[in-house]
Amino acid sequence: MTDLLIRAATPEDLDTVLAFWKAAAEGTSISDDRDGVEGLVARDPEALILAEWEGQLAGTVIAGFDGWRCHLYRLAVHPGRRRLGIGSALLAAAEERFVRLGGRRGDAMVLRRNETAQHAWRAAGYVPEEAWRRWVKPLTG
Repeated sequence: MTDLLIRAATPEDLDTVLAFWKAAAEGTSISDDRDGVEGLVARDPEALILAEWEGQLAGTVIAGFDGWRCHLYRLAVHPGRRRLGIGSALLAAAEERFVRLGGRRGDAMVLRRNETAQHAWRAAGYVPEEAWRRWVKPLTG
């Protein structure tokens, strides 16, 4: 996989990333829009990590660190490039970032219905914590 480049997203990448998520990511989020992703990259320029294969976007992961917890979102690999190690390379980059920042444990949001993703997360060493439930409240009207 010598043609794989892992790098942080830039503002110029954001439209491509948003289009990529529509094709490669499962589920949607309230922040899956230009303003949401622009805010992420402006606040933490290294949080959105991209994988490029032969100059094309092949995968993404958001590695957010708030100073206390390490959160992983939007691990997505192009459907035609899955099972080639791209997701593993993205997770390795995210975990290296967390360690560099002083993080102790990564957590990921994975849809219950997304069995493919659950297998990938398990293979990467992550385990579900069934005792916890996510509680949400939209902050916009």
